[in-house]
Amino acid sequence: MLEGIRVLDMATLAAAPLAATYLGEFGAEVIKIEQPRGGDPIRGWGAQKDGVGLMWKSIGRNKKSVTVDLRTAEGQSLVRDLARTCDVVVANTRPHTLRRWGLDYDTLREVDSRVVMLHITGYGLTGPKSTRPGFGTLGEAMSGFAHTTGESDGPPTLPSFMLADGVASLNAAYAVMMALYHRDVHGADGQLIDINLIDPLARLLEQSLVTYDQTATIPRRAGNKWDISAPRNTYRTEDDRWLAMSGSAPTIALRVFRAIGRADLAEDPDFSDPQRRLARSAEVDAVVAEWVSQRTLADAMAVFEKFEIAAAPVYDVSELIDDEQMRHREVFVRIEDTQLDSMLVQAPVPRFSDSAGIVDGLGPELGAHTASVLSELLGLSDADIDALRQRDVI
Repeated sequence: MLEGIRVLDMATLAAAPLAATYLGEFGAEVIKIEQPRGGDPIRGWGAQKDGVGLMWKSIGRNKKSVTVDLRTAEGQSLVRDLARTCDVVVANTRPHTLRRWGLDYDTLREVDSRVVMLHITGYGLTGPKSTRPGFGTLGEAMSGFAHTTGESDGPPTLPSFMLADGVASLNAAYAVMMALYHRDVHGADGQLIDINLIDPLARLLEQSLVTYDQTATIPRRAGNKWDISAPRNTYRTEDDRWLAMSGSAPTIALRVFRAIGRADLAEDPDFSDPQRRLARSAEVDAVVAEWVSQRTLADAMAVFEKFEIAAAPVYDVSELIDDEQMRHREVFVRIEDTQLDSMLVQAPVPRFSDSAGIVDGLGPELGAHTASVLSELLGLSDADIDALRQRDVI
């Protein structure tokens, strides 16, 4: 679907490279610029097998690895030349560093006004904190997410995965597509896309904002409960498993009462009326928890499925992989790899009626495509490339 679009990914770690990964899954050619010694730090981040970073293998899928030392003038010149051949440039280096290297948007658009540049930073490109380094953890803290997550008497709770980076990357990917549409359909120039790690996650926490603005109330941590829905929690079963339930739709909440043998509550205004039920959410929760605790996960789910109640088992990763719905949709695909033999990874998420996302290969070895890319795109000879290598530019 994105055949003919070329992306220069000169970012590191998570959010910005993830956005480039999503574009590569639908046909964009993605050239990954890495430092010759060590490469993208994501290569050494998290779980490793035989010295191979597993997260890199997934995030680096479908990308060509080109090593260029961006701290050298020759390296900066090479990357500027590569940028001239690309539709999109992805960066997450702090603005003053990019300006010093001559790889900032103002410099690149002087050469090609059609270039779309995605620049993801911790705090954004402007403002009093724009020069500070930032990571997803800070976005999760400042966005309000951690404040609202966790038990009421416990500390603010951070996620155990790259939440802020992931949300930012999704915003970034669709922003790139809008900029390309504006350029190619309306005949406009390219433009700079400024995304940070706080705003996208804060956008999803809009309930906190509107509640505070209109009622002066600051939402507090409440574990798995939510003050706009009851029942809503995770419940332990007789066989020590867990299931989750949401009664967000009023009709579902009433079906829950009938399913657990408490039809009387469905007729009681204190429990059938959505707002009055919220005032007694602790009682609702206790009734559901007691019923679930006396049944196995399989038995409880059988009842809830019969009554068309929104409930689901709480899976670990092995159970998720084995779920019949996931297998039917081929949510996970096994890809052959020269370093790991093969690896199971998440398939591209969007499903289209006439097109499909692709995983051609997992993250390549460092510098695997340096010579081919410099030769094909910049016309450098073998002698030129050898000379650059001898000078430690590549």
